[in-house]
Amino acid sequence: MRVGIAGSPPFIMSGAQSQSGIAYEVWTAIADAENWDFTTQRFNTVSDALSALKDGQLDLVVGPVSITSERVETMDFSQPYYFSGLSIMSRKDEPTLFERIQPFFSMKLLVAVVVFLFILAIVGTLIWLAERKKSPEQFPPDITHGIANGMWLAIVTMSTTGYGDRAPITLWGRIIAGCWMVISIIFATSMVAGIASTLTLTGMGSNTITEARQLTGKTVATPSFQVSKSFLDEFKAKAVKTQSLTEAYQLLQQKKVAAIVFDRPQLLYFQKEHPSDNIIVSRSVYDPTGYGFAFPLKSPLIKKVNIRMLQLNELGSVKHIIKAWIDAEN
Repeated sequence: MRVGIAGSPPFIMSGAQSQSGIAYEVWTAIADAENWDFTTQRFNTVSDALSALKDGQLDLVVGPVSITSERVETMDFSQPYYFSGLSIMSRKDEPTLFERIQPFFSMKLLVAVVVFLFILAIVGTLIWLAERKKSPEQFPPDITHGIANGMWLAIVTMSTTGYGDRAPITLWGRIIAGCWMVISIIFATSMVAGIASTLTLTGMGSNTITEARQLTGKTVATPSFQVSKSFLDEFKAKAVKTQSLTEAYQLLQQKKVAAIVFDRPQLLYFQKEHPSDNIIVSRSVYDPTGYGFAFPLKSPLIKKVNIRMLQLNELGSVKHIIKAWIDAEN
């Protein structure tokens, strides 16, 4: 039996004197139960192994082979032995000074300032209309000057500064000023709380990417381009195809990419083998998929493999193999 071996740790271990890894150990458990003899051939990528399978050079491919609708059209798959999904690895960079103050120059803040000035203009106009005849020395008949004085009174009232240089003397002027006092207390409190929250969050924040929406506009490395491309396109990220996770990790450390998108178990295992204080794997999982063994269409081996796979799952053998390589909680 000709078996193609391809994939990344912890499913297929590279550089070892003997074969190992989750996928290989699950396969050997099935082969031993069936007393099958087989020879293996290593491939650099899963795509290369699947191409050899379609060309009739292999009887099956063992590795972290995602079961996708596109692949099922040209080959058959066993029962999944592992369910995975895409996740994000990124750096924990501290934000720059510009990134800390950037929220204060956002479109939302600009709109808020415009709305605030508009409200001040309305309040100033109402005070001017109420006071211009009885108090022309404070609120002169000239529209521009009078409304500007009314806005100044509104600002002084809102800030509780109380200079005393201007004050309403008419009934309607005092009613308008009194209503503005109550409204401005609520408004000013909310505004100050929002600014304080922004300062706190920007001071404590980092550039860590923990959710897919943060990938928008970013350059992202992915060793599984075929699987990740549609996901990255959905979030408008610029994909950089790499030959291995190691290559992608080097680009991340060199700050040539903002993040890595790859299958979660591979990222967790890589992080375990390459501990770093400034690298984190997000808890979010996207586009869940199953890993299985790939066969040519209508292969007579599939039924026997599936039966053995189910038996191994029922006995807990597959779970035991996975737990030996990956923390069960992850």
